[in-house]
Amino acid sequence: MTDEMNQAATEAAQRVVDEVSSYQYSAEDGTIAEQLDRGLAQAKVSLDDDERTRILADIDGMKNEQSSVPQVRSATPVE
Repeated sequence: MTDEMNQAATEAAQRVVDEVSSYQYSAEDGTIAEQLDRGLAQAKVSLDDDERTRILADIDGMKNEQSSVPQVRSATPVE
């Protein structure tokens, strides 16, 4: 995969995270994870397990204003 493809995947994943963070951060953890996974699948991108776990924890931290919208560090296109 090219750097451009990975960059585009990261940007697409960030849009999903932004949307889930703004609409779902007060929802139950399972709902947040489901919405994140659904959005990533629709965008045809994936996060590695550590990145997904970090993002979900950061979204959860938004409930108590302990964190801001998480930034996606890397994502890959799903083929």
